[in-house]
Amino acid sequence: MKTSGVAAVGLLAGCASTKAKSTKKDGSDPFQYCLNTSTIRGQNLPITEEIDIAAKAGYTGIEPWLGKLNEYKNDGGSLKDLRKRIDDHGLTIESAIGFARWIVDDDAQRAKGLEEAKLDMDLLAQLGAKRIAAPPAGARGTVDPMAAAERYRALLEIGDEIGVVPQIEMWGGNRSIGRVSTAIYIALEAGHPSACFLGDVYHTYKGGSDFDALKMLGPQALQVFHWNDYPADPPRETIGDGDRVYPGDGVAPITDIVKGFLQVGATPALSLELFNKKYWAMDPLEAAKVGIEKMKASVAPAL
Repeated sequence: MKTSGVAAVGLLAGCASTKAKSTKKDGSDPFQYCLNTSTIRGQNLPITEEIDIAAKAGYTGIEPWLGKLNEYKNDGGSLKDLRKRIDDHGLTIESAIGFARWIVDDDAQRAKGLEEAKLDMDLLAQLGAKRIAAPPAGARGTVDPMAAAERYRALLEIGDEIGVVPQIEMWGGNRSIGRVSTAIYIALEAGHPSACFLGDVYHTYKGGSDFDALKMLGPQALQVFHWNDYPADPPRETIGDGDRVYPGDGVAPITDIVKGFLQVGATPALSLELFNKKYWAMDPLEAAKVGIEKMKASVAPAL
C-alpha cells in the first residue's frame, strides 16, 4: 500500500500547499440537493417513479439504492432507457447505496464482496453515476483500521477501472467504522487520490463524533453528505435510523455544519436520507417536496 501523503493533502483542509479558500457568503446557494430514495422507500415504488418524483419535487440529483436498480434490471428493464430518463429530467446520480462486503476479514466473503462491488459500479457507470457508498457492511467485531485501509484501496482501484468512486462511509456506533475520525484515518491510510468520505448528520451524532471535526476536512473529502436531523429524544444510546427527521425539525447544529463546509471551501451535494415511517405514510411526492423545502431552509441561515 502506498503512503497516505497524497490522500492527506486532498482530504484535509488547511494544508500548507492546498489551504482551503472560504466560499464567499453572498446569499446565493452553492449546494446541490439530492433525494436519497430511502426517504420514500416505504411507499414501495419502482425506481422509475422514484426518479420522476425526485425531478418533480425540484431535486437536481438522486441517490438510488442498488437493490432497486438491480430489481429493475433483473425484470428486463433497459439501463440505457433508465439513463435517458434520468438525463431527460436533468438529474445526476451523485452517489448510490450498496452493501458489498469489501471490508470483512473472511477472505472468501471479501472476494465475493469485491466482485459484487465491481458489478454494482459497472451498473452505475452505465447510468452515468459518479460515486457509490462504501459502508462497513458485514463487518463483525472490529476490523483492524490498517487492514480496512488496504481493503478500501483495493475497492478504489476497482473504481478507477470503471469510473465510479467508492466513498468511505461511517455508521454511527459500528465497531469498525463508527466515528468520523476512523473513516478519515482509513481514507488517509489508503493512500489513494480519489479517497473521500460519505458523511451523515445523524451518523456523526450517533457515533459520538464532534461536528467541529468536519471543519478539518476539505473539498476532496466532502463531496456528498447525507442531510437529515435528529430529535433530542430518544437519547444517543437508543436513537435509531427511523428516528431521523427532516433537517431543521431536530436539534442538530445544521447552521454550524453548513458554515463549516463553507469555511473550508467545500460544497458537498446534500442528499436527503431518511427512514421515518411517518414520511413513508405520506404521498411520496409530497414527502419529497417537503424534504427539499426543509433542506433549503436549513441551509439558508448560513449563507
